[in-house]
Amino acid sequence: MLAGASVAQVAQTLIGLGDNASLSVAIGRIVSIKSEKDFASGLLFIVTGGGFTWVSTSSYTIGSASQMGPGYVPLVLGLVLALLGGLILFFSLVVETPDGGKIGDIAWRPLVCILGANLAFGALLGGIHSIGLPSMGLMVAIVALTVIAAMADEAAFEIRRVLVLATLLAAGSYGVFISLLGLQMPLWPAFLAL
Repeated sequence: MLAGASVAQVAQTLIGLGDNASLSVAIGRIVSIKSEKDFASGLLFIVTGGGFTWVSTSSYTIGSASQMGPGYVPLVLGLVLALLGGLILFFSLVVETPDGGKIGDIAWRPLVCILGANLAFGALLGGIHSIGLPSMGLMVAIVALTVIAAMADEAAFEIRRVLVLATLLAAGSYGVFISLLGLQMPLWPAFLAL
């Protein structure tokens, strides 16, 4: 019956508004995506925040603001992330961008380097006992994290600057987590017995 008709025309026919051109223009403006990048980012934020919210409410005790359970902070952060995603999604539909905010090619190098740096940090800090990798300690894990993450930007990568940054981060982590907070974690590789 209405093959090839726009959403506005279908709505006008079903609701019985006739040929209301201003409604057609208004509906067309509301549903058009003005920035594809922001739209995709908003959806990603909403899905991630919703996932954190769902897992925290279904798997952990929430508690209250005065007596927080293990699910309280992930719940609040998930809700904030989903709300932020909703705002970004809303503005992607309302605010006009010059080029339409087209989504370009995926930057594989930064994606692999950043994710790989985090995975390497976790594996080196705790070790992987199933494959026989002992704990390498906080210092080695931070240096590996910094070097691998810095490889994401090939043009700006300078090993001397990265090693200075890694040293500062390792010293700062030692000062905060070991000295101030008194956390018990391995600092150096287990086989060094330091």
